[in-house]
Amino acid sequence: MFIEPFHSGTKKGWIEVISGCMFSGKTEELIRRLKRVQIAGMKAEIFKPALDVRYHPEDIVSHDASRIRSTPVDNPYNILLMTSDVNVIGIDEAQFFDNGIIEVVEELAVRGMRVIVAGLDMDSYAQPFGPMPALLARAEYVTKLHAICVKCGDIANYSYRKSDAGGQVLLGEKDHYEPRCRTCFYQKEV
Repeated sequence: MFIEPFHSGTKKGWIEVISGCMFSGKTEELIRRLKRVQIAGMKAEIFKPALDVRYHPEDIVSHDASRIRSTPVDNPYNILLMTSDVNVIGIDEAQFFDNGIIEVVEELAVRGMRVIVAGLDMDSYAQPFGPMPALLARAEYVTKLHAICVKCGDIANYSYRKSDAGGQVLLGEKDHYEPRCRTCFYQKEV
């Protein structure tokens, strides 16, 4: 379970990364943390890549239909322009941003903001996904979530793509992906 960090009156920023495979609950956990921030009366801004329109063009929506309003952005540097006088920044699907997100997240933390980032740590080829390894390395707090393997019921850490369509990025849900454990992922049975 994630424990909220305690800080004295000085404004110190930090980075939290929520990672895991598809269907592990990353977005659900991000939304949970951000709603707690809102309940506490803190000012938060929430962002997602503009290309992610699976559930809604603006809201961040988890697979279980939890949702929170966000601002879609094409360029991660635009986040810096929209975050003055903010306590907490939430960023979903960080793997879809270019490496500029690393500098942006670091800058926000240096400015004294709590930055919560969620994203896939590996792509469907079991390779580190985009800027996620660098974000994980810079984070003060890392939460690794797991799904349940659809083949054997063990914990799943891999996002298995059910078709060869597309390149590294193929937006989809259960129609294109399923969570698998290491053994079932490498067996490659459909």
